[in-house]
Amino acid sequence: MTLDPVIRLRLSTMMFLEFFVWGAWFVTLGTYLAADLGASGSQIALAFLTQSLGAILAPFIVGLIADRWFAAQRILGVLHLFSAVMLFLAGRQGDFGAFFVFALLAMISFMPTLALANSISFRRLTSPERQFPAIRVFGTIGWIVAGLLIGWLGWEAGGALENTFVMAAIGSALLGVYAFTLPHTPPEPGQGRVTVRDVLGLDALALLKSRSYLVFFLASILICIPLAFYYNFTNLYLNEIGVQSAAAVQSLGQVSEALFLLVMPLMLRKLGVKRTLLIGMLAWALRYALFAFGDAGSLLWLVIIGLVLHGVCYDFFFVAGQIYTDRFAPKHVRSAAQGLISLATYGVGLLIGSLISGPIVDAFLAADGTHDWRTIWLIPAALAVGVALFFAALFRERETVEAAEVPQGA
Repeated sequence: MTLDPVIRLRLSTMMFLEFFVWGAWFVTLGTYLAADLGASGSQIALAFLTQSLGAILAPFIVGLIADRWFAAQRILGVLHLFSAVMLFLAGRQGDFGAFFVFALLAMISFMPTLALANSISFRRLTSPERQFPAIRVFGTIGWIVAGLLIGWLGWEAGGALENTFVMAAIGSALLGVYAFTLPHTPPEPGQGRVTVRDVLGLDALALLKSRSYLVFFLASILICIPLAFYYNFTNLYLNEIGVQSAAAVQSLGQVSEALFLLVMPLMLRKLGVKRTLLIGMLAWALRYALFAFGDAGSLLWLVIIGLVLHGVCYDFFFVAGQIYTDRFAPKHVRSAAQGLISLATYGVGLLIGSLISGPIVDAFLAADGTHDWRTIWLIPAALAVGVALFFAALFRERETVEAAEVPQGA
């Protein structure tokens, strides 16, 4: 059944604005904090930790509130309007402590909107597996456009990154208003009583009885530790070594993410789950090694390749992992399994990574205010190799769903 073009346009616009808001301030956050607020590496990591805290709290907001009492598009609108105010105020603070409070409130309100946007989309699609990628790709485009705007306006070179919070606030306010015009998406009829156990996906814990799924689960948490180095410090690194329009250059990663997403089904068929996931993990190690030995001069091509590898890093592990989880889990716990893996990665894994990455970056700060980036990047490269070896040695792809059979009453 063909999707109504008007619905397609409205959902695509929602996705564009959703990720435009995120990319408008989060990419350059480390550079802004270091340059404007004089933040240390540990403080920068703490600021990025707001994403993890928001991810941990998001299931409670969506699962215990939106899924029970309110229409999804209304919650989406309210959260984005509140987030717009918090983002605007965050960019007006003169010290890190006050900034952190507003950034945390902004992220607590923003992270649940990712699930809400997906929910609104899935409820309107006639064939989600076929139609959703074409809708979701506009989110990636929104992130890219935000980075290109920052570069075009010269806010990094001009020391005007406080404007990114204004841009993000405007985008969030626009989406907040626009959300109230989206198709009505009330709670599912017969939803029943949703418990904390449901929200945390605890019924999916029985999947961990399978050694292979347990290995995958642990590897998903562990790979997010080196991942935090990329999210937290790449923009600061690019600006510090002298890459022009760093945010715009960094958007090459999202371009590759969109392209590699299209070949993901083929890769899984040709390579299988284990090889695909291993390629994703090893790509993280290669990327960090390229960053370690690249520069803004004759070796800029190493940095560019490292950025373009983002599509392999993200799609070949995280997207492939989501598909693997959907295949592995019995039908009655698939949603819980996806929720559990998201909580483990974006919540626990990135939280640990943020706590580790900040002190490491601070440890290699020179007296002139620059960093020993070669040593810094080789640390997450080694961590990624270690996770890949752990996964390669212990993961067995041939284990079937029956090996992790979950009783209906679990």
